[in-house]
Amino acid sequence: MNLKELEHRIALKQLIDNVSILGDKKDFNQQVQLFTEDAVSETIAEGSTILKLEGRTEMVEAFSKFLKDFETINHFNGQQVVNVEGNSATGTCYCIITLIGNEKGEKIKTTIGAIYKDDYVLINERWLIAKRIANFNWQEKTEIHQ
Repeated sequence: MNLKELEHRIALKQLIDNVSILGDKKDFNQQVQLFTEDAVSETIAEGSTILKLEGRTEMVEAFSKFLKDFETINHFNGQQVVNVEGNSATGTCYCIITLIGNEKGEKIKTTIGAIYKDDYVLINERWLIAKRIANFNWQEKTEIHQ
């Protein structure tokens, strides 16, 4: 592995972490700037596609709508493996997503185990996500007692 590949790997890790941080802040307008204009985002749960978005505009609208009722959003990114080939790359990242909100007057914590499969492109010396498949492998809901 040469120095340039290490630089790309660091940049891709920062890209994924920044996508998560901006999502946690509900800054969806900035978050989608980390995707290509025509990016595809697909979410799969229980083996079926539950959401497929194309382009930044659809992403902002869908992310805002889905997360509007949660007071706390936290993505914890874990293992990440990337394969860089010139100006494109692929990657897999494991993530634990915690969402806290109210359902029927009760404070509920939803925890999701997700695996992201991404395709990246290097445009003007900047890595962007061209395609993301989010596989929500499991989900757990618990009531928070205060």
